[in-house]
Amino acid sequence: MTARLLEVAANSLASALAAQAGGAGRIELCTALEAGGLTPSHGEIALVREQVALPLYVLIRPRAGDFLYSPQELATMHRDIEACAALGCDGVVLGVLDADGQVDGARCSELVAAAGRMGITFHRAFDLVPDQSTALEAVIALGAERVLTSGGRRSALEGAGQIRRLIDQAAGRVGVMPGAGIQAGNIASLVQQSGAREYHASAKRVLPSRMRHQPADELDMIGGETRTGADEVRRLVHALANA
Repeated sequence: MTARLLEVAANSLASALAAQAGGAGRIELCTALEAGGLTPSHGEIALVREQVALPLYVLIRPRAGDFLYSPQELATMHRDIEACAALGCDGVVLGVLDADGQVDGARCSELVAAAGRMGITFHRAFDLVPDQSTALEAVIALGAERVLTSGGRRSALEGAGQIRRLIDQAAGRVGVMPGAGIQAGNIASLVQQSGAREYHASAKRVLPSRMRHQPADELDMIGGETRTGADEVRRLVHALANA
């Protein structure tokens, strides 16, 4: 039986190194986790690729909000994918919907073609479609390796039943990876309810600020950074292995 894998959404080089130290199996590199994740900088991608040995997938999402993109945004995504390929990334994480909320097969296919030999994860745009069963077939047609989903609910645990139905429908044609709200304390229950082989978590914590000077608290640029914790990753990996 294939071992279960934990993918960590890392928002920085420090987070990626912590994920690796904690025993994660793969990195999804992004920034702005508070906005659902955006594409990290070229410099961040390059440094993570140089210093982290884990398989590295990069989120391709040019802005927060919905997944209906303009031609200019799609051109940006295309360039970001080309940069990931040039830097030696293992894959990219993407998703484009049309105005009716369906998987935009034509636009997604263009991005998949730009990825070349890199792997493809279809991200949680999948949770905004009107019919996940139909959308799953569209994702399979794209040749994606996996789809990241909470089953259309606020958390993967709430959507566990739907995730299991998607896994049954996929029948090995594409991986279905639960994500959203996964922690060491609930991952075993999610394993039992969904039967998935791969899981996605950020294992993040907010660090205290190291600034000696603390400005007025009505300003919104204070406080420490959000970072993946190696200990939390270890707990997740241990719970997943023993589920």
